[in-house]
Amino acid sequence: MAVASLPADFSRGVVTTVHQGDCLVSKESDVTFSTVLGSCISACVRDRAAQVGGMNHFLLATQSGSARDTYGESARYGAFAMEQLINMVLTKGTGKKANLEFKVFGGGNIHAGMNDVGLKNIEFIRAFLLDEGYTIASEDLGGSYARRVMFKPQSGRAFVKRLDSTDNARLVREELAIASRQKVKPVEDDIELF
Repeated sequence: MAVASLPADFSRGVVTTVHQGDCLVSKESDVTFSTVLGSCISACVRDRAAQVGGMNHFLLATQSGSARDTYGESARYGAFAMEQLINMVLTKGTGKKANLEFKVFGGGNIHAGMNDVGLKNIEFIRAFLLDEGYTIASEDLGGSYARRVMFKPQSGRAFVKRLDSTDNARLVREELAIASRQKVKPVEDDIELF
């Protein structure tokens, strides 16, 4: 497989990393969002009319029974992450769902010994968008590799680079560590309710 070189407009300006559980939105032309995905999913949502877009990064489609959050679902789970991103783009954009464009990435099966979390994430994102009446403009889902995704929120351009086995091994270790922590204790949000 030929290695794709980074297009010039992705290497200029501010590159902001989107970590697991993050959801970032911008309308600035010099902003690029970047993330590395194994079995995780990132959705890139853009309001075409307002030229506002965002990216999220979620680890699991749903919470296990042992990982309930005190105040509701955390952004590292699919439904919350998608609702959060869509609402943020609608709020900063035109507010019209018809103007939204969706690009989805990730869901790789990067470790043969793990349950195929990536496949469950792919099934979730496709079902979620279908149930909400949205279509996917483009996608790069599945496979047995990790990927770096870069997204220009104003223009909606996306760039995907498939990573090698060294990156896969590192991501597997990180994802296994996160999954084991979630089984031990619930996630606590830094939210104080009044």
